[in-house]
Amino acid sequence: MMRVHAALRDRLLVCRGPGAVPTDWTTETRLEGHNLECVAVSPGAPERVFVGTFEDGLFRSTDGGETFERLETDFVSETVMSLAISPHDPDVLYAGTEPSRIYRSTDGGDSWSHLEGLIDLPSESEWYFPPRPHTHHVRWLEVDPFDPDRLYVGVEAGAFVYSTDGGETWHERPEGSRRDNHSLSTHPDREGRVYSAAGDGYAESDDGGERWRQPQQGLEHTYCWSVVPNPADPERVLLSSASGASSAHTAETAESYVYRREDDEEWIRLDDRGIPMGNGVVRTVFDAPATAADSEAAAESGSVVYGVNNQGLFVTDDFGDRWSPVNIDWADALESQTPRGLAVIDD
Repeated sequence: MMRVHAALRDRLLVCRGPGAVPTDWTTETRLEGHNLECVAVSPGAPERVFVGTFEDGLFRSTDGGETFERLETDFVSETVMSLAISPHDPDVLYAGTEPSRIYRSTDGGDSWSHLEGLIDLPSESEWYFPPRPHTHHVRWLEVDPFDPDRLYVGVEAGAFVYSTDGGETWHERPEGSRRDNHSLSTHPDREGRVYSAAGDGYAESDDGGERWRQPQQGLEHTYCWSVVPNPADPERVLLSSASGASSAHTAETAESYVYRREDDEEWIRLDDRGIPMGNGVVRTVFDAPATAADSEAAAESGSVVYGVNNQGLFVTDDFGDRWSPVNIDWADALESQTPRGLAVIDD
């Protein structure tokens, strides 16, 4: 049984169904009225679901999304923009805020410590978020699957930052890295591989973020938003992108696309594969089902990926060749919303 958590602007959809089969799903609405920003769940503790909000703080469920409680924190603000759960220990959780700060919990969210030093980096004076240029935020957090002390950070907008010592020290803007990182991903079978979808293009690293390459051939839309590698093959990558921020995020002016790249070939656009793209479609947010981080589990899950945009929730079991709409209750009002996050767990 699959459980999908889709964070929309003003509600969380908790969807349950029979794996990649797009029929016979149920949908429940949670946290309605809150302005959501991110969602995270771990296969090591699937009953715990975390949701970050804009100005309403951090919420936690301990019953698989049935109920939520607001956590008391001493964050710099109540705007929680990003979350990451360590693949090494489900009790270790990271949260990124606006303005840019990073916090860590080692007890499943009960208490938090501030990882200092991020805003002391030399480039901090150049960081800014265009809609709110007086500030900036931690858009994405990712924990390396081979090293629990290696943490990858995307600051919007301004820098890719990484730590090799659990946040004691930080390294910024390594060679070839993007400045406007929207999402980052790693792969459980390829040590050192990091993927970046950024407003200034796509990038990959093979040494844990210390050096980057920027394969762009075939990518006609370079305002990139969401990236997911194939669970069974680190050389196959799905990417959502648009020509700019307004065409990515605003339903009235939206025009976004889905691309795929494999084996160092050029990007191809996945037209006519069943997932909506083009006019009126905001950028898609992807996630692959969270399973144990080993080759056998990845091979068993195959090439299953879920994607959500303002037209609904979609699933592919062949890494993008064919997409099917998941049969959930997608109200007309949701077509004007831009999804903020997606977390899929195999129960």
